[in-house]
Amino acid sequence: MSFVRFCLVGLLNTSIGLAVMCSLMRLGGVQYLVANALGYAVGAAVSFTLNRSWTFRFKGPTFNSGVRWLLVLGAAFGANIFVVIIAHELLGVDRYVSQGFGIVTYTALSFLGGRFYAFRPIDAEA
Repeated sequence: MSFVRFCLVGLLNTSIGLAVMCSLMRLGGVQYLVANALGYAVGAAVSFTLNRSWTFRFKGPTFNSGVRWLLVLGAAFGANIFVVIIAHELLGVDRYVSQGFGIVTYTALSFLGGRFYAFRPIDAEA
């Protein structure tokens, strides 16, 4: 059940992040890379808040889990890029299909990282 919640949170934070990014570019005239970074940051904050409270129902320290969540997202993003490059550049997979492989990698690693690292139960830390 937590994976379903995680996916729902992912859809919501992605939608919000895209809305922020598009709004900044369209209405605010913000440069696309800056808009992308700000949209991603807003989406990551929504993801952290909802995954912490709803998906994993974590009650531990907010700061510690926040730092861990940022590490998880960074590792998942790095793995995403690695998989996309390997699939497309080395294996010749279509660039759109390789993005799909990257998304699956990012989703799986961020879920596992959230479950077993960022939001693991307090009693598991001892």
